[in-house]
Amino acid sequence: MVRINRVHTGTGDGGKTFLLDGTKVGKESLRVALFGTIDELNSQVGVVRMEFGRMPGVTRFHRPDEADEGLMRVQQELFDLGGECACSPGKLPEQMALVGMEQCDRLIHEMDLWIEDLTPLESFILPMGSASVAFLHVARTVARRAEREACRLRDVEGDGSVRDEVICYLNRVSDWLFVLGRWIAKNTGESETLWTPLGKRESES
Repeated sequence: MVRINRVHTGTGDGGKTFLLDGTKVGKESLRVALFGTIDELNSQVGVVRMEFGRMPGVTRFHRPDEADEGLMRVQQELFDLGGECACSPGKLPEQMALVGMEQCDRLIHEMDLWIEDLTPLESFILPMGSASVAFLHVARTVARRAEREACRLRDVEGDGSVRDEVICYLNRVSDWLFVLGRWIAKNTGESETLWTPLGKRESES
């Protein structure tokens, strides 16, 4: 069990930090960037949950707990993922349980259920809407950045540096956040704004 007595250690003042396994690295390292972005993503999901609790249409939302429970579970899984990525390859604590295909597949299953309620898109949608939906768009883009950073780390340090399941989860959770945003918008009566390509916009003006 993690025990934190204080946050301010002073050990990072010189631009260095320690990974979970005790390895000392520069804060500019690709691994630090990866688990830092996963932490950023987790914080964005927390903002979504905060906004979800006070969104104007929530009283018309017939399944509010389903969305919040899913977001809470994803926050927990992102902490698991961040902890794993904060270790050097081959130095994970033996007792650490890792996010696997079971968690990845559950994201797919939930997306498939939500998509049944949605109208198929005929174009891309603009990232906007109520606070919850807009922040879900922000969260999904942060998830994509974390995915890119995981791929970059693997490209530089080799296949053993990042498990395939880590990249799979980050890829799927971005899609999951996108579909959840559409699902919440549908259930709260929000309209979506489709992207109109420049040529079509000019011809209609």
